[in-house]
Amino acid sequence: MDLAVEMEWSSVEASDQSALERTVEDHVVIAQRAVRAAPFYAMAFEQQAAAIEARGEHVVRFNLGEPDFGAPSAVREAMRTVMDGRSLAYTPALGTTALRSAIATFYWERHGVRVDPARVVVTSGASSALLLALASIVDVGSDVIMADPSYPCNRQLVESFGGRVVPVETTVATRFQLNWDLVQSAWTDDTRAVMIASPSNPTGTSVDIDEMAMICAGARSRGAWRVVDEIYLNLADRHADGNSPRSVLSVDPDAIVINSFSKYFGMTGWRLGWCIVPERLVSPLERLAMNYFLCASSPAQQAALACFEPATLSECEDRRAEFVARRGIVLDELARIGLPVPVEPDGAFYVYVDVSGTGLDAWEFCERALHEAHVAITPGRDFSTHTADTHVRLSYATSRDELREGLARLGTFIAELNR
Repeated sequence: MDLAVEMEWSSVEASDQSALERTVEDHVVIAQRAVRAAPFYAMAFEQQAAAIEARGEHVVRFNLGEPDFGAPSAVREAMRTVMDGRSLAYTPALGTTALRSAIATFYWERHGVRVDPARVVVTSGASSALLLALASIVDVGSDVIMADPSYPCNRQLVESFGGRVVPVETTVATRFQLNWDLVQSAWTDDTRAVMIASPSNPTGTSVDIDEMAMICAGARSRGAWRVVDEIYLNLADRHADGNSPRSVLSVDPDAIVINSFSKYFGMTGWRLGWCIVPERLVSPLERLAMNYFLCASSPAQQAALACFEPATLSECEDRRAEFVARRGIVLDELARIGLPVPVEPDGAFYVYVDVSGTGLDAWEFCERALHEAHVAITPGRDFSTHTADTHVRLSYATSRDELREGLARLGTFIAELNR
């Protein structure tokens, strides 16, 4: 066979082989949990915003819950010290003894709750804490009750383990939060857990501690776990006497608590969180953590010890006060431009805005606000079924200047819609 014919034959063989491989790949099954997983629309709008900025246009970002302060100064300095070339080995799967003890001490000093450090599990962000907790309590067919609206990834995680989400429609009357009457109305024979976020993402509203006690007592009496997201607890408003809001652990010591270094401490990209679990869950979570993650980042854990120094906590309290001031700016400006906030938040850095009066559904509102006003906001379908088309989440985790600029752009956008 001459060279030209041989090359042509080889080309045909290669083409046939490629076609065969494509045919085989077309029949390789993708797991249904991956096929069914909904996108996180806040990140989808972030990608669109980045594309607009790549063209040289400035986008004001109200779509992500990412504090603009970054990590506290002492934490950044501690990380620089840790990253000096020293050996950074794996830590224990549950986290370093020093950090677990520091977290337990923080609960006593800040919230008046005594926590055994052995019940603290340090994780690669709060998402990993949720993953471990749900992996330890949810079986195929388990029902998990949660509010609608709520954080979308919680639903995805429950379904990943074969559980069923039981969404409960909440209203302005309940401040978009669960109460015991709503939980009872949604209860099934297969209810395994009740999930609560206080303060909530996307609404920034909290569950009153007495109501929380009723929910926990009722769920406990029926043999269900209580999983409480306190990621934004330390960004909640202080009581009239100046005291910090109470942790669920003050009324239910056996609740599963999820928390994070991302929001109050501003360490979003550090991917460090924790959970506090009943004693009988510690060993199961340790085994799961060994298999899923080995451990959280060693340098991040070492640097995070600086979070609990008095100067750092003072810095974080100044930031919390700044978020309260920003909330005032946002609420005033939204009222001025005619976008109602049905329930004012008392924590976190979000407002849940009703856009139904604009004549646009929430998705179209966010699309047009991004492309016409260059303001990125998250549509309600990320968080809810019954408010998916009427509400959007606006994050005020950005600077005052950016807030004023973005709200001015939205005002112009609304005026054009009205015209």
